[in-house]
Amino acid sequence: MRIDKWLWYARFFKSRSMAARFVANGKIRINRQRTSKASRAVRPDDVLTFVLHGKLWVIRVCGAGMRRGPAVEARALYEELPG
Repeated sequence: MRIDKWLWYARFFKSRSMAARFVANGKIRINRQRTSKASRAVRPDDVLTFVLHGKLWVIRVCGAGMRRGPAVEARALYEELPG
């Protein structure tokens, strides 16, 4: 699944275009590698690192999701890691 779509499904951003812009600005790392392509695929067990609203997020992708559902469903898509 595309990183911009996954970030939107997981409710880190209100719109997919906002997520795509965030990624395009190089503000996210997937498995310690900076990416600037919104089309970059994420898979279960990938580790994402980014700063959003002044908070450092280090998360492990647990699933892809089928839709942008409620917050409880979105929370099941990732696991927070200490960082």
